[in-house]
Amino acid sequence: MKNKKESFTSRVGLFLLLVTFCLGTIQAQSSKITGYVKDQSGEPLIGVNVMEKGTTNGTVTDLNGFYSIVAKASNAVLNFSYIGYRNQEIPVAGKKLINVTMKDDSETLDEVVVVGYGTMRKKDLTGSVIQVRPDKIANENPKTVQDILRGTPGLVVGYGEGDAGAKGGGEMKIRGQRSVYTDGGHNNPLIILDGMFFQGELSEINPDDIGQIDVLKDASAAAVYGAQAANGVIIITTKKGEKGKPVVNFTASVGLTQKAAYRDRWQTTDEYLQHYVDWKEKNTYGVNAETGEYAAYSRPGNEYTSKPEYFRNPNNLSGVSLEQWRNYSTNREGESDLSIWARRLGFRYDTAALDNLLSGKTVDWQDEAFRLGFNQDYNVSISGAGDKVDYYMSLGYLRNEGAFVDDTYRAIRANLKLNAKVTDWFEVGANVNFQDRSDGEIGMDKGGFMENSPYAMLKDENGNYTQDPLMYQYDRANEKNWYFEKQYIQLEKGYTTLNTIFNAKVKLPFNITYQFNIAPRFQFFYDRYFTSAERPNSNPNDRGTNREQAKRFNWSLNNTITWDQTFANRHHVILTFVQEAEERQYWSDRIEARNILPSDALGFHNTQNGDKSVSSFRTDDNHQTADALMARAFYSYDDRYMVTGTIRRDGYSAFGANNPYAWFPSGGIAWSFTNEDFFQKYTHIMNSGKLRVSYGKNGNRSLENPYEALANLYPGGGKMQGYITSSGDLYLMRYLMAQRMKNPNLQWEKTQSWNFALDFGFLNDRITGTLEYYQMSTKDMIMRQPLSNFTGFENITTNLGQVNNSGFEVALNTLNIDKKNFQWSSSFSLSYNKNRIKHLFGDRQDIVDANGTVVGSREADYVAAGWFIDKPISAIWDYKVTGIWQKDEVEEAKKYGQVPGDPKVWNNPANDQYDADGNLVKVIYNNDDKVFQGQTAAPVTWALRNDFTLWKDLTLSVNIYSRMGHKSLESMYLNNDDDGGGMTYRLVNKNAKEYWTVDNPTNKYARIEAQGPEGAKGARRLYNRSFIRLENISVGYTLPRAWTEKIQIDRVKVYGSVRNAAVWAKDWEGYGDPETGNFASRIWTLGLNLTF
Repeated sequence: MKNKKESFTSRVGLFLLLVTFCLGTIQAQSSKITGYVKDQSGEPLIGVNVMEKGTTNGTVTDLNGFYSIVAKASNAVLNFSYIGYRNQEIPVAGKKLINVTMKDDSETLDEVVVVGYGTMRKKDLTGSVIQVRPDKIANENPKTVQDILRGTPGLVVGYGEGDAGAKGGGEMKIRGQRSVYTDGGHNNPLIILDGMFFQGELSEINPDDIGQIDVLKDASAAAVYGAQAANGVIIITTKKGEKGKPVVNFTASVGLTQKAAYRDRWQTTDEYLQHYVDWKEKNTYGVNAETGEYAAYSRPGNEYTSKPEYFRNPNNLSGVSLEQWRNYSTNREGESDLSIWARRLGFRYDTAALDNLLSGKTVDWQDEAFRLGFNQDYNVSISGAGDKVDYYMSLGYLRNEGAFVDDTYRAIRANLKLNAKVTDWFEVGANVNFQDRSDGEIGMDKGGFMENSPYAMLKDENGNYTQDPLMYQYDRANEKNWYFEKQYIQLEKGYTTLNTIFNAKVKLPFNITYQFNIAPRFQFFYDRYFTSAERPNSNPNDRGTNREQAKRFNWSLNNTITWDQTFANRHHVILTFVQEAEERQYWSDRIEARNILPSDALGFHNTQNGDKSVSSFRTDDNHQTADALMARAFYSYDDRYMVTGTIRRDGYSAFGANNPYAWFPSGGIAWSFTNEDFFQKYTHIMNSGKLRVSYGKNGNRSLENPYEALANLYPGGGKMQGYITSSGDLYLMRYLMAQRMKNPNLQWEKTQSWNFALDFGFLNDRITGTLEYYQMSTKDMIMRQPLSNFTGFENITTNLGQVNNSGFEVALNTLNIDKKNFQWSSSFSLSYNKNRIKHLFGDRQDIVDANGTVVGSREADYVAAGWFIDKPISAIWDYKVTGIWQKDEVEEAKKYGQVPGDPKVWNNPANDQYDADGNLVKVIYNNDDKVFQGQTAAPVTWALRNDFTLWKDLTLSVNIYSRMGHKSLESMYLNNDDDGGGMTYRLVNKNAKEYWTVDNPTNKYARIEAQGPEGAKGARRLYNRSFIRLENISVGYTLPRAWTEKIQIDRVKVYGSVRNAAVWAKDWEGYGDPETGNFASRIWTLGLNLTF
């Protein structure tokens, strides 16, 4: 019994000892860690995710940035994550207190740059790459990718009149225009989206989804893309999920769009009527026989010379009495003076307009064409990441109304980005981008609509829109009332696009990585237009329905192998090998059904009942393929010396049979001299410095038509030919014809470039920047060479000529003030580009001296296209207007066949005709009198941005950019206002201008209906188009987290902005926007951003 008790006691004791040991082990494995999380300025961060890596165990920091967590594993690692900051992983290693300072994520983005088929540290770059971060301008609410990129050094983002509309946008050029060929977007940079060729419109990409944009400017950086990279490369990387809890981000903005600039019409009826007085009096001017003055109603033989002040306002007579003025007209019994005056000005053709003038009824047609557009932009995204999967999903709705009443743009955009780590060595990913957009708006002939007389009728007496604003219709086609027309038109037009990228990545031994990417893209286009038979006065053969649909299916793929290895902590080697292929296909069908019977009540849903004799069908399709091989090697020694070399071979189906492939090499070297031992004593002043030199050759394959090298057949517009049979009957048949002359030697246009640069940083990067100089030469330009008529073709597409570009760029970033409650930073960029045509078709022309002796030869210019050797592509070569003939220069003007108010045009006297005594007989104007007067493309661009942060929560940004040194000829300078009877019969309201009269001897605009001398009648004045634009003012305020935490919202931010706030352009003042040439809009935005 005793043994049993001892045995039991020993067992219980052993059990208790085991339990105690297990509890002790568990206690030893679990440990409580506490600490504080702050930002780099020492401020506590609220809501930071603190997770034990590999588990679901986690917490968040409180209002003071404090956290407490019990780590379960003895080798626990804590992961700290927060939006806008770099993730940090810290091993516990027995520590009880772990304080963390989170680093701004901007440092990570600045350090890693996307360079094509991979990424590199910024300090390792040998080529010219600049990075743009959309989050820096989030307050500006950029509505397009172009809005994000405006102001980037070396990149010119155009702002044409169409870009000022609801859709936005803008043409982009990197370091000037490389080629005289412009079809097919030939001078546009290549766009890369998440590592793959992007073949759509930039409007398909939601700016809210973009994480960063890298611009590759020189040949060395862009050479990895070979045959498509001659104009530079823009690489867009979209956002992805970050580690931590799921993050929901919601952005909503509303705004107003208004007219900022436009060439105004005469704004008051007094101005409008005075314009008609001056127009009517233009032919009455001459030298007054009594006073000797050049004046109105003084031209000998003119019917109004005996009726001074015939066209003048009866309330403003000065030389005749009112009764004399009245007596110029007969049959005026009971007629008012206003009616007499109006009929003399031209209102006799339209009784309704005359009635409106007499009753004071007017319409502001310009006001009817514009509106205060309302804009809406809503975006929501959900993102997050764990140890195995990261995800980013977004959905956006955009609806913008432009300042014109016929301009509305709507788009629905969605994006899904997933990446999964299947094993430690295998990853897969997918990126799916969807857009459905509507471009369907019935267009207005804005010029014709706003040209209507203020006394024309928008609506009739019953409030219905008038078909003809004037009763008298000299030219009905130009007098349509848009509001009337749209009642009888239906339009549906838009695109549906699915852009996808799928990838797989395998980690192989020896730090080798293999990645496969494939990007199928599908796009459907539809255009459905219908004009109802109910439209009055319509021709059955012109009305009906148009239905067009088109489909694009493109795909591209690449296989990439990368070896990234570091030896002895000093030798860093990266080898990259790429195989690539792509295919593009397009199909379209269009039917135009006319005179639909018995009824067109079904609108554009009924085409089969159209009259076949006046209806038409059209189809189009094309197919193109390409493939490439690329190898790139990078070597860095001790972060001091860097070398990069690339070779790429491209093939493209659109080029001639003799040149399907081309090679494109490049290389670059860099020296980080501030990492040298001898420089360490100066690093407190200049902490970073790198010299870069690169060379490369890139190609351009952009063509208007993928069959440019082929003499393919086409229907010839449905033309007929025939012959007469032996019986005398005419036999007709349709035929096919060769579309162009084939060229089996057509090949890539090639651009070679050198780039020299200095990257620098001073005072611990308080001042950073880059100085760059480049030289580029584009040879074998794709051009259309004119052919003799006997060939049967106007031209042939071939490779000829050379264009050179050179210039410099300066980029400077400064942190001016960095205090606890106030920060001020600035960024400035300056670019200069010199563009010159060096060769064209190679034709030669003689050089002749003053005696007519041939003294040499030179390459001939192509005057018909305005291309000149050693001049810019955009050179202005024309007659030079030096002023306006004034009223005391009657006799001198007569020598040129002109009168006061006409433009003075510089003349080369060598070609004039003289008599035997040397007296001038006739002034001759020809091409020898034309001179180079500048260029239309701005050689100088600069931008300045200032960012202010107050109390860490309030931000203010001001962005300015400028184009300088470019000019243009003013098309309206001669005031040819009648333009086919517009003022004679249609009472049109022309653009307001300060034109010349005897009483207003200005040099801004010539007299009404002015003309240059014989041979140069169309001479126009040159205007300086330089301007400075206050592009954006934005302000944002982030509510204190102590407030938002109470409602379980991590971040609440409100912001507002005004885009195109002001423009300064001295020489273009009053003539519309200096950049667009006419219309520009101003956009006011108010937004809210919530992060959960």
